[in-house]
Amino acid sequence: MKILVVDDDAHILQLVTIYLTKEGYQVLCAKNAQQALVLVEGNLPDLAVVDVMMPGMDGFTLTEILTKEYDISVLLLTAKSELADKERGFLAGSDDYVVKPFEPKELLFRIAAILRRLDKKNQVTLQVGKLIIDRRSFEVVIGEETLLLPLKEFELLALLASRPSQVFTRSYIMEQIWGYDYDGDEQTLTTHIKRIRERLNRYQTAVIITTVRGVGYKLEEII
Repeated sequence: MKILVVDDDAHILQLVTIYLTKEGYQVLCAKNAQQALVLVEGNLPDLAVVDVMMPGMDGFTLTEILTKEYDISVLLLTAKSELADKERGFLAGSDDYVVKPFEPKELLFRIAAILRRLDKKNQVTLQVGKLIIDRRSFEVVIGEETLLLPLKEFELLALLASRPSQVFTRSYIMEQIWGYDYDGDEQTLTTHIKRIRERLNRYQTAVIITTVRGVGYKLEEII
């Protein structure tokens, strides 16, 4: 796995690189967003670890470019822990964040979790709780029941199930399910989420769709 690390603090950049290398990752290093974008052009990473506070282009803007233009997952490093900053990070498209100062082991755990979700995103069959989602047959299996959902509901559920516990922003979901040129109302998404929730409750699937206020939704397994 190849990981891009972007941070203007040379100490942090070196520290993260050392720990990632020890874990067997191939590491690309950049001191700023502009340098990172040059690296990405010729060497696409599986994941980017991006500092928020950088001179010039900040980490939020870089995250938006990496996620939307290159489909690269991003973990943000931030010195701020306020809700507004977390929200801004998720709205930019980040998968997760770690607040500075951080324990290297926590960073490694979170990186590993994101990469596991990425592996799951590409799977033909997804399983969360009692749900089994088959992307080839467009079937949802719950115990001995097989459901055939309307196409958009199926695609939406499969998207959320591809990365359990990850927050998907409303704008990202709309783009993925309805396309960039969709000119309808966002109420459409709300309606589809409501219908899927009703099905999940009806069949006792042991998973729920949680609303992250002001950001979007995530699918979680009930333990």
